Amino acid sequence: MKSFLYVCMFIWALCATAGPCLAADDQAPQAPSPITTPTPPLTLDDCVRLSLKAAPELGEVQSDIDRATSRLDEAKSYRFPQMEVTTLVGPAPIAYRSDAVPALNTDKPFSFNALTWFTSADATIIQPLYTFGKISENMKAATHAIEVDRSRKQQTSNEIVLKVHEYYNGLLLAREMKELVLEVEEILIRAREKAQKLLNQGSDTVDEMDLYKLDAFSGVASKYLEEAKKGELLALAALRARMGMPVDAPLETGSERLVIIDTEIPPLETYLEKARQRRPELFQIAEGLKARSALVEAAKANYYPDIFLGGLFSWAYSDERERIQNPYYNDPFQHLNAGVALGARWKLDFGITGAKVAGERAQYNRLLSTRVYADTNIPLQVKKYYLDLMEAKNSALATRGAYLNAKKWAVTAVANFDFGMGPAKEIFEALQAYSTMRADFFKSIYNYHIAAANLDYATNEPLRIHEK
Repeated sequence: MKSFLYVCMFIWALCATAGPCLAADDQAPQAPSPITTPTPPLTLDDCVRLSLKAAPELGEVQSDIDRATSRLDEAKSYRFPQMEVTTLVGPAPIAYRSDAVPALNTDKPFSFNALTWFTSADATIIQPLYTFGKISENMKAATHAIEVDRSRKQQTSNEIVLKVHEYYNGLLLAREMKELVLEVEEILIRAREKAQKLLNQGSDTVDEMDLYKLDAFSGVASKYLEEAKKGELLALAALRARMGMPVDAPLETGSERLVIIDTEIPPLETYLEKARQRRPELFQIAEGLKARSALVEAAKANYYPDIFLGGLFSWAYSDERERIQNPYYNDPFQHLNAGVALGARWKLDFGITGAKVAGERAQYNRLLSTRVYADTNIPLQVKKYYLDLMEAKNSALATRGAYLNAKKWAVTAVANFDFGMGPAKEIFEALQAYSTMRADFFKSIYNYHIAAANLDYATNEPLRIHEK
């Protein structure tokens, strides 16, 4: 009867709101409402792609790559000529050829009234020919530094992918837990209604204490429900932040469930070999050693001179000074000189170059120690994630059978209680076992997916399409 009344009230409300609308339609046509295309739910792969696109960390690493590229361009530019130009404009004393010809006048005092203006331009150009490795080794070091930063960008991308896997699977776990608690709450509500009915009928199989136990158990279930809701909201907030979305932006994810992917796990040696071949950190160390070795050679090159081809051009002009065409004389205010020469520039110091070489060699040795550490600990990390994966898979298979049997136990206990054949205590014990086993089952699946993501990270595995 209640359902019928609700239906009647709903139809009456619908007619009451539709009547004026239909009358308005008869009076004036309305513009068609815009068609909005619903945004499809985001899958794990969608979240990964959006996170990689919005990640500020990748922008930081890309800036490091650009800076390393500019250093390479700078090192390459030292192969080309370098020119230095100086221009002057200022006063100069007036002078004529008669002051020097036929004899040099050595008794001509300076006077402010005998000043004129001059302008000059001096240019030197240096073309390096051979620097004993100063240029080539710095170019080599800059080239390997670019590869180090590129590999670091790949490592950063892997870390972002791993974080998205953690957030997304955490969201799925929270939803599974929420569904489990809602299922338990529904069973408890039905059991309490039945207990109250039996108590009202004066049944001996139930008493007030059973109602108190059911209410207490329902309160615990409500507590876990709130925790599951909080976990879901936190996971959604973390995904929004990771994808660069506003805090209050709507986010709808896919309807995946936490399930075990029934695939055969390769042996540990396969993952170890992948890590040795693909791990970005190992590639960074290898390229870093090449860069450091080149910097050591570049520092040692300072022991030797630079061989270059030099050019000189000097010009000066003053309208109150006559030019003297004699190579013996060089008038600083009226001349035109140019020349080319082969030269060597050698900077000698007492200990500075040796200290720089020792410093670069120390950095190289430090990286050697880092390589030893990586060669030892990366396989250990891979083995840990592999064992986590195997343990999570076996635990999920074990707890699955346990929670299925616990569910049968709970169904039987509730049925016996409904027929007045069993105590309420059986319901509590069965529900407690069922909820615990099912929660452990989902946690094992969550651990399985996280361990798989960690293995992908540890072996630099490309992003795999998420299997539903």
